[in-house]
Amino acid sequence: RCLRGLCGAALFLSQLSVLSGRAGSSMTTKPSQPQSTLAKSLTSTSTNAPYLKALESTEIPPYVTNCPSNGLCSRLPPDCMTCNTNYSCVYGKTATFDCKVKPHVHCVDENNHEQENFTINMTCQFCWQLATSDYVCTNSTNCMTVSCPRQRYNATCTVRDHIHCLGNRVFPKMLYCNWTGGYKWSTALALSITLGGFGADRFYLGQWREGLGKLFSFGGLGIWTLIDVLLIGVGYVGPADGSLYI
Repeated sequence: RCLRGLCGAALFLSQLSVLSGRAGSSMTTKPSQPQSTLAKSLTSTSTNAPYLKALESTEIPPYVTNCPSNGLCSRLPPDCMTCNTNYSCVYGKTATFDCKVKPHVHCVDENNHEQENFTINMTCQFCWQLATSDYVCTNSTNCMTVSCPRQRYNATCTVRDHIHCLGNRVFPKMLYCNWTGGYKWSTALALSITLGGFGADRFYLGQWREGLGKLFSFGGLGIWTLIDVLLIGVGYVGPADGSLYI
């Protein structure tokens, strides 16, 4: 019996040692897996970082296509440079502004030497204060040009490429309706004088209801015809689409 007890105790101790060894091995091997994946991720990001920086450095901005290469810096378009505001300039007077070329833009001075910092002379005024010939605005075909008072519409204006000014180069502005649908004032007046009694002038201007009214009433017995001659002559009656005469 003593020998059997000793053998059972020895067997129990051996099994306990095996289980503890397995537990220790599992506890020591499990943390090694996250460390290896972390190391891989660190190495992958560290190797990709120079590649990403290279892509960013080689990417060419879209404004470069509008900037002439190796030309005079003072003649570059405004989109190719950044200038400091001259707070001492007087409105409407010519002033000097310190400017610097944008990245990837190459220009030279009068001696054909490459430079980055230079000065330009321009009139001290904001872009929205320029003359109407210095910017281009969107046109609206939804407003009435022949109305009293004249209608306005919200336009988006863009300064021309060779014009320098202060502030935003794209700005909103309220403009008078100024578009044409191809109708001629001389044609409308001639039709009103000759065939106005049959509503030809109103049909020409796209006013079908008034044209039918004049046609079946024989020009309002001549009274409507005379009134239309006066109204078309002074430009009060215009095309039905609200456009201007040519």
